[in-house]
Amino acid sequence: MKIIVCLKQVPKNDSILRINEQGNWIQDRDLTYEINESDQYGLEAALQLKEKHGGEVIALSLGPARAQSVIKEALARGADRGLHIEDAAFDSLDAFGAASVIAAAAKAEGFDLLLTGLQSDDHGYAQTGVIAAELLGTPHATIVMDVQSEDGKLKVKRELESGYFQWVSFPAPAVLTIQSGINTLRYATLKGIMAAKKKEIKKLDAAAIGLSADELAPKTQIRKIYVPQKSKQTQFIEGSASEIAAKLMDKLKNEARVF
Repeated sequence: MKIIVCLKQVPKNDSILRINEQGNWIQDRDLTYEINESDQYGLEAALQLKEKHGGEVIALSLGPARAQSVIKEALARGADRGLHIEDAAFDSLDAFGAASVIAAAAKAEGFDLLLTGLQSDDHGYAQTGVIAAELLGTPHATIVMDVQSEDGKLKVKRELESGYFQWVSFPAPAVLTIQSGINTLRYATLKGIMAAKKKEIKKLDAAAIGLSADELAPKTQIRKIYVPQKSKQTQFIEGSASEIAAKLMDKLKNEARVF
């Protein structure tokens, strides 16, 4: 089984976030980074499938040169090789653009299973894996809690609302978006870290995967981000008891919208 796992590098949860000079995202010069949480569970799911059924686990990351650190971490945990997709044309990708790049790279590589995290800790679109599946023309499942492979078919457990779950089966190749907390993460050992130094990390750019800048033009754009302003206001309602009750109900319904 050939499994590609998408790993996104995101700011650490304890990072101090400051809005950049343009006011459209956060400053990145003072940040420290880690592997996106749900992507880590996707990597562990891939490694467990490899241990049960054999095959190969490929760690794929899209981003600048610093993104290689998450690939190296995956290799140290047990992935077989890495794909690093880096190009200046990828600097302003939205969810559709990122999915287009991932789909093109995965198609060129060939795969039985493409795993992504349910959503990223920074943008949180929860769309990249789903769009990639559509572009690849493969079955997909979201919010996956368990993955099993039986007789060449995949059987996955999906989390639904109100504590319900759903088991679905479909053939490979397929795309799955993995929920956090579905397994116990392993950590890199000294032996794994030393072995990772000998594993291949293949670099790809837009030309290598056959995409042009026009195809990657963002369909969505973040125009402004800001810190919400906290304010308090006290209103005094006067009148008779019935008038006060009527005014209060009107404010709760039409201003606070709690009814």
